[in-house]
Amino acid sequence: MTTRVLAAGDLFVRNELLIDALRAEAPGDLAFSEVTLPWPVEPFGRVAEVDEASGTEEQLIEALRGAEVCVTQMAPLTRRILEASPDLRLFGISRGGPVNANLEAATEHGVAVCFAPGRNAGATAEHTLGLILAAVRRIPQTHVDLMAGQWRGDYYRYDDVGIEINGSTAGLVGCGAVGRRVARALAALGARVLVHDPYLDDLGDLSGIAELVPLDELLARAQIVSLHARATPQTTGMIGAAQIAAMPPGSIIVNCARGSLLDYEAVCDAAESGHLFAAAFDVFPEEPIPAGSRLLTTPNIIVTPHLAGASKQTAANAARILAADVGRHLRGEALLHCANPEVLEASRPARP
Repeated sequence: MTTRVLAAGDLFVRNELLIDALRAEAPGDLAFSEVTLPWPVEPFGRVAEVDEASGTEEQLIEALRGAEVCVTQMAPLTRRILEASPDLRLFGISRGGPVNANLEAATEHGVAVCFAPGRNAGATAEHTLGLILAAVRRIPQTHVDLMAGQWRGDYYRYDDVGIEINGSTAGLVGCGAVGRRVARALAALGARVLVHDPYLDDLGDLSGIAELVPLDELLARAQIVSLHARATPQTTGMIGAAQIAAMPPGSIIVNCARGSLLDYEAVCDAAESGHLFAAAFDVFPEEPIPAGSRLLTTPNIIVTPHLAGASKQTAANAARILAADVGRHLRGEALLHCANPEVLEASRPARP
C-alpha cells in the first residue's frame, strides 16, 4: 500500500535530504509531495499558537491534503492544520525539540509527533569550543584591529592577555549531548572540568574526566563557564548578576544553549567593569538582536547569529534521525523519539 508523505523542507534541511533518508530508512511504497519553506532567508516566528515556525497555516493545509506522514524542520502544526488534515498520522520535526507543534492538539487528533534530539550536538560543541578560544585569546578583536591597520602589540601586556585552556578550570552548566562533547574536548586540551546538572546522579563515561558539583561551587571555581541547559521555567534566568559576581575575576562566560538562561544586562555590566574578561554568545533573549542592544557595543563581547548548529552534518543527521522513526511508524514499531507517546499507547490494541 502506498503511503503519501509530505516533505516540507527548507533551505537548510532540504527536501532532497529528507527524501533520500526516507528512501533508505522507510519500507514500502512512498509517494512524495514537496513544499519548500523560506527559512532561514526569512526568520522563523510565531504561527498561530506555535513558536519558531516557517510557512503559513494555509500553505500547510493545502500541501497536507491526503498525506499520512509529514517530515519537516520548521513547518507549523497547529490546531487548525490538524483539523483540516484527517489523514495525517505522523508529523516528524527534524529539530532537537518539537517547538513548532501543538502537542495537545496533535494528541487529540491521534497524530504522533517525533523529533530529532542530538542532531546538532557535534556542530554546537565545536562552535562552543570556537567561542571559548575566541574569547580567551581575543581573536575577533585582534582580527578587526589588524584589518583596520592597527598592530595591537599592546595586547601582550600581562594585564591584557587571556588565559590558556590548559590548566584552567572550566564549568559546564548542563551535561547533555552537547555538554558531554564539550567536556571531552576541554579535558583533552588540559582543562579541569566541572559539571552541574541536577538531572545527573553520576557522570557515567565522563567519570575521571569531569567532576559533578553544585552550581555555586562551579561558579566559584571555574574561570570558563559554558551553558548547556535546556530552556525550562526552572532554568529561566538561572545565571544573573549574583551568579556572575560569584565567578572569579577575569573569567569568561559562553552561551550556545538558550538565551533565556542568562541575564545579558548583568553580563554587559560585568564586562564593562572588567569583572568578566570576555563573554561569547550564539543565542539571545530576542532574535535578531535589537539595534540598540548593549551586546553590540559592550567591549569584549563576541556574538554570532544563532548558527552554532549550522553544519552539513547537522542537516544530514536531522533527516536520518527523523527517517528512522518514520520507518518504525511504517513497520508498526514504537517510535524512538516521540513527543506525545500517549498517542501510540491509545492506538495499541487492548490485551486480552
